Amino acid sequence: MKIFLDTANLAQIKEAQSLGLLDGVTTNPSLMAKENIQDAEEYRRRIRQICEWVDGPVSAECVTATSEEMVREGRELSEIHPNVVVKVPLIKNGLIACQRLHEEGIRVNVTLCFTALQAWMAAKAGATFISPFVGRLDDVGEDGMNLIRDIKTIYGNYHFKTEILVASVRHPIHVLEAARIGADVVTLPFDVLEKLMKHPLTDIGQARFLKDWEQRPLKATSKKPAASI
Repeated sequence: MKIFLDTANLAQIKEAQSLGLLDGVTTNPSLMAKENIQDAEEYRRRIRQICEWVDGPVSAECVTATSEEMVREGRELSEIHPNVVVKVPLIKNGLIACQRLHEEGIRVNVTLCFTALQAWMAAKAGATFISPFVGRLDDVGEDGMNLIRDIKTIYGNYHFKTEILVASVRHPIHVLEAARIGADVVTLPFDVLEKLMKHPLTDIGQARFLKDWEQRPLKATSKKPAASI
């Protein structure tokens, strides 16, 4: 299962790369706003920066409403860098734009997916990735991972090539379940990525090893007398 980082923060991307775990990045307008990116030129500049750092797909989201506007914006975003994947919402206009961009050879990530039937339609429209939001489903009392199971079954039944990109991930259990189900990708906030590496027994064991090493008995060194001439 591939790991994408869900961020627009360059420092987080650099640190994730140093771990050797990063396969791609997803962004959205909310993440860009957190980085104080406020206009279209800054938005495109940050996408270009991320693409130059990351050897993998970088999702850049359309911020328009009509299918014609999304297609036009998607073309512009795809010209920023070959790594760009255009994000469109799972609404009627988004599906129309997805199909047209797909026909032009532009990769598309269809986002804001909350039902398996939505995912089925996105795959038929030519989506490269489908992004089901598991955490937001959990927030309203549903089991978000059941959606991933249903999408996995449907895509397997009909041999769709669309990759399942598990999004809105809130904790390591989401990641574990996604891997068990066989999702293609999981996109993580940086804090969740850090939590994947942590366990209290690991920390206790490491502290004990270091303490034992510091308290090891030191062998006395003896110097041989200098040879007489």
